[in-house]
Amino acid sequence: MKQQRLWMIAVMFICCGIIGTGNSFAANDDKATPKDTEDSSQFINLTDAVPDAILEIRYFSTYNFVGDRIDGYLQPTALLTRQAADSLRAVSDDVIKMGYRLKIYDAYRPQKAVDNFWRWAEDIPDTRMKAYFYPDLNKNVLFDQGYICAKSGHTRGSTVDLTLFDMKTEKEVDMGGTFDWFGPESHPDFCGNPATGAYTGDNHKSPANRTITAEQFHNRMILRQAMLRHGFKPIDTEWWHFTLKNEPFPNTYFNFPVKELQPSCCQQK
Repeated sequence: MKQQRLWMIAVMFICCGIIGTGNSFAANDDKATPKDTEDSSQFINLTDAVPDAILEIRYFSTYNFVGDRIDGYLQPTALLTRQAADSLRAVSDDVIKMGYRLKIYDAYRPQKAVDNFWRWAEDIPDTRMKAYFYPDLNKNVLFDQGYICAKSGHTRGSTVDLTLFDMKTEKEVDMGGTFDWFGPESHPDFCGNPATGAYTGDNHKSPANRTITAEQFHNRMILRQAMLRHGFKPIDTEWWHFTLKNEPFPNTYFNFPVKELQPSCCQQK
């Protein structure tokens, strides 16, 4: 039984493309290494590069699929590598012209947070947030279906989860689904073709026959196209998740905590 469990974990390391919230993972990354927990020198506060961004850091709060504040989130802030933050600034400048601001749910995520997700997924009886984030799933399938894995693209520092905020209505743009929803309704191709931006209404993958409107699909495409124009790549399972194509640390998984970074001139030596 123990050998079988170890074999299953090994398979998940290789096969999973998402962690907790569908985060991309370099599956054949044999050189992946943890980084010194204090080495945040190549990161900046996201709002230093994108001062117009709105932060709603879900893993600092208890409104997330776990239901607790997640390990490693010491302050409700967002960090990114310098390169990813600069590219996100270009996205922000782009969408502001259309009347939107960027709203950030998560950016850099320490490895200890991913480990927290793993422990939660093994605690099968804890389903406090099921109704909000995974009502169509039994918790015991989260490993098998790839919702929880051992590594996250967020931990490499150049991935961001975000949405749009409408400056005219002063509300989040209606994307037809909530951040961190576990299910096909979160897929970019749900009810449409992301390659062409065409709405099809095709919701055959929804276990509860849910759907989104043409306007909601179009809103998802506004965000997606802006991110693609400025060097980010999407994944197939989450409309809100994007990684910098030329990420500077493709083989490094960091573990320093999420907290406001001080300018290098102010840091203690």
